[in-house]
Amino acid sequence: MPMLRSMLAATALAALSSSGVLAQSAPAGISDDLVKIGVLGDMSGIYADVSGRGAVEAVRMAVEDFGGNVLGKPIEIVSADHQNKPDIAATIARRWYDVEKVDTITDIVGSASSLAVIAIGQERKRIVLATNGATAEINGARCSPYVLQYRSDTYAMAKATAEGILAQGGDTWFIIGADYTFGRTLAKDISDVVGKAGGKVLGSVFHPLGTTDYSSYILQAQASGAKIIAFANAGGDMINSLKSSAEFGLTVSGKQRVTGLLVFITDMHAVGLPTVQGLILESDFYWDLDDRTRAFGERFFKRVGKMPTMVHAANYSAVSNYLKAIEVAGTDDADAVMAQLRKTKFEDMYARNGYLREDGLLIHDLFLFQVKSPAESTKPWDYYKLLNVIPGDKAFRPLAESACPLVKNG
Repeated sequence: MPMLRSMLAATALAALSSSGVLAQSAPAGISDDLVKIGVLGDMSGIYADVSGRGAVEAVRMAVEDFGGNVLGKPIEIVSADHQNKPDIAATIARRWYDVEKVDTITDIVGSASSLAVIAIGQERKRIVLATNGATAEINGARCSPYVLQYRSDTYAMAKATAEGILAQGGDTWFIIGADYTFGRTLAKDISDVVGKAGGKVLGSVFHPLGTTDYSSYILQAQASGAKIIAFANAGGDMINSLKSSAEFGLTVSGKQRVTGLLVFITDMHAVGLPTVQGLILESDFYWDLDDRTRAFGERFFKRVGKMPTMVHAANYSAVSNYLKAIEVAGTDDADAVMAQLRKTKFEDMYARNGYLREDGLLIHDLFLFQVKSPAESTKPWDYYKLLNVIPGDKAFRPLAESACPLVKNG
């Protein structure tokens, strides 16, 4: 009889296990009875226009549109300013994950800050929505199974911009970049793209973050004789670079032409169309592209007083799809949610024909635009005209060339 009871118990245990009753790999439901989203960005510095309050409002819009709860549990948003310092970003991320039970962190403007937070997310097995970090290192050697790099990376933006300008005869380049991970990665990627296309980068120089005097850098670029002077920086640095270039007589259409490799619509608004008309740029999103983008842009404008950048749109899209993945998975467990996101077809006002690759990079269509002249602009924030739609599979680095250790090549 004892042996029979043991056999019956073993059979019952096996049945419970196979039915999923004892399964522990994907816990159901919402941990802590709350889904908490952290918006970590630049709230007052040189990237505030592309991050900051706009990023927080975009996430609020996504949560409101989702109904304010998921699987019957409330969604809470917290935000903080990392002051463009990776150590501060890391400290906040640790506190959020360990003490405040934040489930995911989004935005994280600045590639160095993004990489710092991604490393902590991997340690804690928490999802990072990298909607603002552009360096290709995020999907390359420093990739993580818990990250979504949601926006165009340095490789994609370099490829799209350079190919558009090379087609117009811009075959010699000089790069002025920001002296940190993003600027140097972008400079390398643009050098690779230009070189493969038969062009040549004649030199490069790097400036500290937040530089106000660009005269020495621009003089070096002019002395090189390069046809294209490319700025590998962003936010306030990009705005100041373009304004300084105009003071030195450089335009987007002269013998020596200037271009920006990461340009936001807020930059165009700050500099003004007379200075940047004709500029060729890549973007993931433009508020006036179609009915879907206009609907989002007009709602955002009413709340923030300016049109959304592609990063603001990316924050909305990323958080919306993250919440949908929780709903479908039936849990906020990071592994289960990431598995669902890898099955997701991303299609909304930001992500077109999108899917998540194993290296954590969101593949989606990109757009090549040209800045309008003042005469062509018919209303406020009417700044871009579409030159080309670049399918995601053509825009991003091929997976076979990835340095991400998660990728199984061969």
